[in-house]
Order: sequence, then C-alpha cells, then structure tokens
Amino acid sequence: MPADLAVIGLGHLGLPLAQAATAAGIGTLGYDPDPHAAALTGTDGPLSAAELRRLLSAGFRTTTDPTALGRVRTAVICAPTPLGEDRALDLTAIADAARTLAAQLRPHTTVILESSAYPGATEEFLRPLLEAGSGLVAGRDFHLACSPGRHDPGNRTHRYANTPKVIGGLTPACTEAAAAFYGRLTDKVVRARGPREAETAKLLETNYRHVNIALMNEMAVFCHDIGVDLWDVIRCAETKPFGFQSFRPGPGVGGHAAPVDPNYLSYKGRSLGYPLRMVELAQEVNGRMPRYVIQRCATLLNEHGKSARGARILLLGVTYKPDVGDLAGSPAWEIASRLMELGAHITYHDPYVHRWTVLDRPVPRADSLYDSAAAADLTVLLQPHRTYDLQGLSVKAQLLLDTRGATPTGAAHRL
Repeated sequence: MPADLAVIGLGHLGLPLAQAATAAGIGTLGYDPDPHAAALTGTDGPLSAAELRRLLSAGFRTTTDPTALGRVRTAVICAPTPLGEDRALDLTAIADAARTLAAQLRPHTTVILESSAYPGATEEFLRPLLEAGSGLVAGRDFHLACSPGRHDPGNRTHRYANTPKVIGGLTPACTEAAAAFYGRLTDKVVRARGPREAETAKLLETNYRHVNIALMNEMAVFCHDIGVDLWDVIRCAETKPFGFQSFRPGPGVGGHAAPVDPNYLSYKGRSLGYPLRMVELAQEVNGRMPRYVIQRCATLLNEHGKSARGARILLLGVTYKPDVGDLAGSPAWEIASRLMELGAHITYHDPYVHRWTVLDRPVPRADSLYDSAAAADLTVLLQPHRTYDLQGLSVKAQLLLDTRGATPTGAAHRL
C-alpha cells in the first residue's frame, strides 16, 4: 500500500508507532539511516520477532533512501536522544533527522516530534532546521507539533490504542492536524496549550516516576537496616484508597527515559541557574542502588562462609524491565561489572537476551535455569520475567537474593 506516514527512527518509539499505524490501516514507511536498524535485524528491540514478522506482512516497509520521505503526508521524528556525559540531552539524531526530512519536505505535510527533548526544542531547535532546509515556514506552509512518546514495552494493559496522546502544535491548526492523525491510532487525544507544554509534560511524567522510585529505594535500605519487611509495608500502604500510589524498589532504574534535570536540558547550554533538587536527589539515590545490590551480595556470601572472589553468581533477568528484550540502561550491566571486578564468576539467564557482553567480555549464558541456580553460590533475581517459576527457583537455588520482591514470602532474601 502507498505510504501515508513516515516514521523516522526505528527504535523504541518508532517501531511501536509503526505497529499501531499499520494496524489502523495507514500506509507506513520506516526510515532509518542505519542499514542495520532499517533491516529490522535487532533481537533486543521493542517488538518481538513475531511482532516484526506481522508488521512486515501487513505492508510496513523500511528504507534508507531519504527521497521516500517526500511522498508522505505525515512524518513523525522518533530519533533517540540519549544523555551525554554532562547529563545533557544529545539531540544530534533529531538534527540529522530534521535535515534529512527538510530536504524532502513538501507543503501541507504534518511534522511531529515524538523524541524526548527539552521544553522549547520543537520551536527553538527543530523548527529552524526544517525551515532552513526546506524554504517552507512552519505553521503556514506545513504543520509542526510535538507529541512525546508514551509507549510502555511489555505492558499488557495499556497499549497504544488506550493510552492518551498529548499533542501541542505550533499553531491551533498544527495541533488539529496532529490530533487528526493520532485520532486514528488512539482512543483519546489531549490537546496541550503548545509544544512547550507537551514537552514539559513528558519531563514531569518521567521525573515523577523516578522520584517515587527513589523514595522506595531509600525505604528499602532503611527497612533492611531496622529489620522491617518493606514488601509487607507496601502491601499495607497500598490499601489506602486515596493519597498513595504504589511504587516498588529495585536494583536500579533503566530504560530510555532517564531522569532529567531541566538545568541540563538545553541543546544551547542555557542554564536556569538553579537545579531541581528533587530530581538530582532521585538520580543520586537510584544511581547508587547497583552498588547497594553488590553490598548485599557480598554480605550474604560472607554470612554463608564464602567470599565474592571466586564465587559463582547467577544473574536472572538482565533487561531493564520484565518481559521485554531491551537492555537500554539496565542496572544489570553495572552489577555484573562490579561483581566481575571483585573476582566473581558471572553467568546469566534471560529468555529475551541470547548474548550479553560486559567489560568487553561475553558473559556465559545459563542453558538450564534450575541446574545453574542449584550450582551457583548465589542467584540474584534482577527482573521477574513471567516465564520464571519463582517458587521452583527458590527451592533449587542455594542462596537467592530477590531485588524485586517477586518471590513468595520467606522463599528468598529480599532487597
């Protein structure tokens, strides 16, 4: 079928959008300058191999040819925006996507930014690139809007269709053009006052999650030190029907949406002159959880007459969240690397990850989960994938540290 939509960037935002659009009967083209990404050959992306096969059989096609972008009515930029070493968002991929699109941009096209960016990026950063490269004026010759990605990989309840999309256009007409597009994919469209409000909504959503996870991580350390069962505390607290939303501690926070302080957001290096202290503290607390897990591992081994040096340690679930194959930002990497530096012999098991490299060395993958757990001096549950029989695992493992509170009460040492 002819392409009506171009998805620029075939990563954790682009592929789910392509999947939703194709399912809605929209002719969709995926563009990525990386031939590997355009070939859809990755095994650790947001879609499973079966989902990719269904997507391709439904008519979705990919290309590395930028001229194809000139034949669509809607173009959505889903380029990655990782954090640099200075914790500023790296907008290089957005810039590349914008320049490529601008050279092919036609009048009346709707351009939407889904990539995470700082408040003001759509107007201050993306718009000039599109206008300079195309000779067209945003808001007059083409529509420009921001609709931050909200895809939650592995979530079986909240899918693309039943997750509201926030949209902020450069002009009211831009907002309506973007709303008309997303209205074909989702049950509800939420109109923001403008692009800055839409961009800041994403910032608030991400930091809200990380600040609350940081609170639970601090509570995990505190409760362990005073001999209180945090998981029972959470069970009790979440019965309150108002004023409390349940979050869970864990070995660290991963994924594509890292907590970001607006003080580090601007591509131009603009500073507000003051930090968001809650965001900085959340980053500090969550960032030290892998080290806390290492400490707990060493203590448990010591209590059983063993040293971390030479210990056989099995890590279960190395992705950044359960039931997905995405390794982005997973705390498992830091945990494994620190254990290896202590002299431990690391193996791992993950049904979604068939090869894993840490410190430039391939980590051995356990073929038989329960035999490996029985042979390991310590098994550490990092992600409770649904495929794991946690009751059986707790019986087989010599020593089990559960960082997610997923095992039956009393079956393992919990974070």
